[in-house]
Amino acid sequence: MKTLWATTASFPPVVRLLMANQFAINLAFYMLMPYLAAHLTGDLGLAAWTVGLVLGVRNLSQQGMFLIGGTIADRYGYKAPIIAGCLLRTAGFALLGWVDNVPALIIASAATGFAGALFNPAVRAYLAAEAGERRVDAFATFNVYYQAGMLLGPLVGLGLLAADFRAVCTVAAAIFAALTFLQWRALPASARKDGASGREESGVLAQWRTVVTNRPFLLFSCAMIGSYVLTFQVYLALPLAADDALGSNGTKATSALFVVSAAVAVMGQLRLTGWAKRRWSADQALVRGLAVMGLAFVPLALAPAQAGKIVVLGALVTAVALLAAGSAVVYPFEMDTVVSLAGGRLVATHYGLYNTVSGLGITLGNLATGALWDFAHRHHAGWLVWAGLAATGALCAAAVRALSRSGRLAAPVSQPLPA
Repeated sequence: MKTLWATTASFPPVVRLLMANQFAINLAFYMLMPYLAAHLTGDLGLAAWTVGLVLGVRNLSQQGMFLIGGTIADRYGYKAPIIAGCLLRTAGFALLGWVDNVPALIIASAATGFAGALFNPAVRAYLAAEAGERRVDAFATFNVYYQAGMLLGPLVGLGLLAADFRAVCTVAAAIFAALTFLQWRALPASARKDGASGREESGVLAQWRTVVTNRPFLLFSCAMIGSYVLTFQVYLALPLAADDALGSNGTKATSALFVVSAAVAVMGQLRLTGWAKRRWSADQALVRGLAVMGLAFVPLALAPAQAGKIVVLGALVTAVALLAAGSAVVYPFEMDTVVSLAGGRLVATHYGLYNTVSGLGITLGNLATGALWDFAHRHHAGWLVWAGLAATGALCAAAVRALSRSGRLAAPVSQPLPA
């Protein structure tokens, strides 16, 4: 903890504010969202397809609009979309707790999703600009706060549920309202408005054309899709495995897996980043971190089909811990590589498209994983799922290594982001 405080204090005030901002964003988000489906089905009595629609609208409005959010940040500066996103999520979370008709719930869900699309690219681009040459360290520290919010959010939400779901939504909305005011008062306008470079492109379409014709960036975005598919298995394949092996205790085991994942990131991120920086280049860290993410699923593939609960639980914990450790190694170098490939221009737009590509990849990857899960269990070959995920990690690492060896991960323009 002392290391975290010392590292945080070593950054400029703006970077520290952005880190605190992200912690609060995740705290509020994860104190509400894990319990939204139960509220919609239980308290409001909505049909399952309606719940799927409401949740799907939130995901679509966020993943599908990241490019828009990044474009706005590059054209008008980073502060405005951060404030707008916090304000919009304040309204969206308040609505989720106090409305009970489907049209209003869909509007609220869309608002919360678009809010994320507004502030996510802007926050990361702003952090990269202010951190300067310390981008890798800044993103590593940023991820600690990100994961800490994910870890504490569900616990706070669970405590507030003792009152009712409206209390959860009201507190979450209040946090975002406070963030809106804090960003408005304390966050300076970005010292370097990428909006200037955006206007130099003479229009939004030209701005987008600059990004989509950045071939090394697009290749890297596609190569990294597998890492997001693997990370998402904490929400899909691993809970399914816990339910299969542990029955009624599967839900408790799933909650414990989330805690293990976040705890590894919170406690190990800075140490892992420092260790990787001392021994490897950025490209090597990416490749080896991705390889570890793939290897995380090997213990589950090797576990006997009729293994006892303790063996399966041990394999699950090992998988989650390795997956979190690999992700912790990859994340700061991944974010830094996006900035490098952008050449210091239209950074938020690049982040926006990167997130959109990864979101589409997660959707397709989940469909493939779900289909493989059904096929494997029909044929009593559950190991196929884990072998497929391990192969995904290996292919992802191989793709990034190929890009590195061909020189495509080198910054195209030596144009550093000024703080």
